[in-house]
Order: sequence, then C-alpha cells, then structure tokens
Amino acid sequence: MNLANKITIARIGMIPFLVLAFQQYPSWMIEKVEFLKYINQYGVYAAIAIFVLASATDKLDGHIARKYNQITNFGKLVDPLADKLLVSAALIMMVQQNMLPSWIVVVIIGREVMVSGIRILAAAKGVALAADKYGKLKMVLQVVAITAVLLGNFPFSYLTGFPIDQTLMMAAVLITAYSGYNYVKSNYRELQLEF
Repeated sequence: MNLANKITIARIGMIPFLVLAFQQYPSWMIEKVEFLKYINQYGVYAAIAIFVLASATDKLDGHIARKYNQITNFGKLVDPLADKLLVSAALIMMVQQNMLPSWIVVVIIGREVMVSGIRILAAAKGVALAADKYGKLKMVLQVVAITAVLLGNFPFSYLTGFPIDQTLMMAAVLITAYSGYNYVKSNYRELQLEF
C-alpha cells in the first residue's frame, strides 16, 4: 500500500476519534471514568482539531498521489468515500448536539448517496466519472462551514452579530444541492439513465 492510500486510510481511522470526542457522556459514566468529564467540557475542541486535521489529509493524499504517481483504483474508490464518511459523521454528531437542524444533514448526505449511486451505475457501464468543479467547491464549503459551526461563530462573534457560521452552512447546502443537480444533468445523456 502506497503512502497516499495510507493517508486516506488514516483519515477514515480518525472518524471514531471524532465521534468519541464529540460525544456527550452520561453522569453515571463520568463517575466511573473521570476523563469523560473533560471530554464533556472540552471534547468539542478536540473534535474540531480532529476534523480539521482529517480534512487537511484529503489535500495531502491527493497531492502525494499526483506528485509521486501513486494514483490507484483503490485510492479512486476510497478517497471520496473517506470524505463522505468524515463529513457525514461530523454532521450527524452536530445534529445530536443540536448545533444543526436535521434537514441540512438530509440534504447533504442525500446528495452524496445519489452521486455515489450514479458513480456505481457509471462503473457498471465502464465509465469513470470524475468530480466536477462544483463537487470540489462543495467539499471545501462543507469543511469550512462545519468548522465555523463547531467553533460557534468564533472569532466572528467578537466582531459582528452576523451569524457567519450559519451563512456558510446555508451556502454549503445550496452548493451541495446544486452540485448534485448539475452532476445528474451532466451525466444523464452519457449514461442514458432511466428514471
């Protein structure tokens, strides 16, 4: 397994730690394990660090794969899957913590399921579909928006009362929905999909 693929696997391996750091533990568990009290108080900061680090590895593994000619079929399959798992885990945990309404997560995860389905259909026809510019923009906006919401609009809350974190999240939802629509439209004729 080459270095780029190892980094991708490491990104997936960070997801359970993100979930554990983000989790709120009940008092009976805190009484038995003192460390969980600190996770309840400060775990969101660890979750932010894990999420940002894992997101950064997405650019790193892609750069290494291109620079050192380490592009593999495994990487093509697992890299976008790792991104979807990371973003989905963060969003689901944010709904659990009442940081986001659930409809946002339904739109974002729904788009990912739909696009993955189209890629599976394309693969069955021997067609490899690459991410378009809207898909790449979508991923960047999602990472920025999730980070901003996790930070609770910090440091912008000291400068303005305007909810920049929620605005970024709405922009991420809009570009996510549009990128899904564009993906279907762009590939409909080529794949001759029947709906």
